[in-house]
Amino acid sequence: MKRRIPLTTQIFYGVGVSYAIVDQIFAQWILYFYLPPENSGLKPFLTPVLISLALAISRVVDMISDPVVGYLSDKFNSRWGRRIPFIAVGAIPLAITTVAFFYPPMISEKGTFIYLALIGSLFFTFYTIVGAPYNALIPEIGENSEERLDLSTWQSVFRLLYSAIAMILPGVLIKYFGKGDTLVGIRGMVISLSILCVLGLYVTVFLVPEKKYSRPVEHVGNIKGILKEVVKDKDFRNYLLGLLFFFVGFNSLRAMMNYYVEDIMGYGKETITIASALLFGASALFFYPVNKLSRKFGYRKIMLGSLVGLIILTIALSLLGKVIPVKYGFLIFALLGIPISGAAFIFPPAMMSDISEKISKRINNRIEGVCFGIQGFFLKMAFLVSIVVLPLMLVLRGSGEVTKFGIYSSAIFSAVSFVISYVFYFKYNE
Repeated sequence: MKRRIPLTTQIFYGVGVSYAIVDQIFAQWILYFYLPPENSGLKPFLTPVLISLALAISRVVDMISDPVVGYLSDKFNSRWGRRIPFIAVGAIPLAITTVAFFYPPMISEKGTFIYLALIGSLFFTFYTIVGAPYNALIPEIGENSEERLDLSTWQSVFRLLYSAIAMILPGVLIKYFGKGDTLVGIRGMVISLSILCVLGLYVTVFLVPEKKYSRPVEHVGNIKGILKEVVKDKDFRNYLLGLLFFFVGFNSLRAMMNYYVEDIMGYGKETITIASALLFGASALFFYPVNKLSRKFGYRKIMLGSLVGLIILTIALSLLGKVIPVKYGFLIFALLGIPISGAAFIFPPAMMSDISEKISKRINNRIEGVCFGIQGFFLKMAFLVSIVVLPLMLVLRGSGEVTKFGIYSSAIFSAVSFVISYVFYFKYNE
């Protein structure tokens, strides 16, 4: 049977998730740049409190922009489609605002604070203008669950690839561009990776013919009425709450890996890369099996099985060095990658695509953008919860410093989050 959407088109769609590069730059380098360690060769630009406040302001703007951009892309129509024009317009400004983070004015601390809050707000706005319509392309061009699953799988493959590039290449690029000057090196690294981000996005813009595969849209109502209809859907609510608690646990798990490798297992910083490679490498290896199993059993069953695995393995982490010898730590990280492959990468866009399709049919209104915008809101809420809770957990029974008790407690916190996620996904009716 001939594919309705050719394999090449699916791959070209996956290439467009290159905005994962600037996501990684933000996560890994903004705090380092504005509040650098002593031996970095950089000087601090702001106090920690002002950095946190500026980034919090930008995150609030980010959360508000998700459903708004989703709604606007639902209402938009052109000869190129509803989603592609947003990606085309947002790609270059996204790269520019990413670079702008690393050129703060040195006029005053207040001026730098306003600059960081403003650039952060613009960055996340353009990130949403690109990311929300990009994800909404899955139900836009995918006619059935199998097509949407394939598109989601290719997105996951390239997201992992881009994340790896953004984690591995910076050190090489900083050395190449800086030649001993850390500031010049970081700026050169960010500019080159931002260009790669734009190139990937334009592969999707020019080589994915949205209009050819999308279905006609008759009308889109006002955003207030649409949100009212969407939140009435019980399965959508259960999915969102399951997603929220899963990513609270997953974000916390990723953040505490460094502490486990150094403080619990007793290895140096260079070994952190090995732990990350094992986890994400195992995830990549299981993309294909997860795709096949999901076709046979559906998303819900595989998701529930993944959560059971995550609960068991995060509890095992809380016992590492106490009941379980530390030499098995790397094995646990590798095993964690198996359930994460579906739960963190493949399922969110694929499940959201099916849910948005179901709601659109029920209300006779194509609102995939709004649905993905709401999902984005919950993903960012999960990020906020994890960055607020985790620092408090890590210093438990200490006097401001990270403790082993705090690290073990963080693993339990992740396990509890996965348990709550399981409850909501169990209630979800696929």
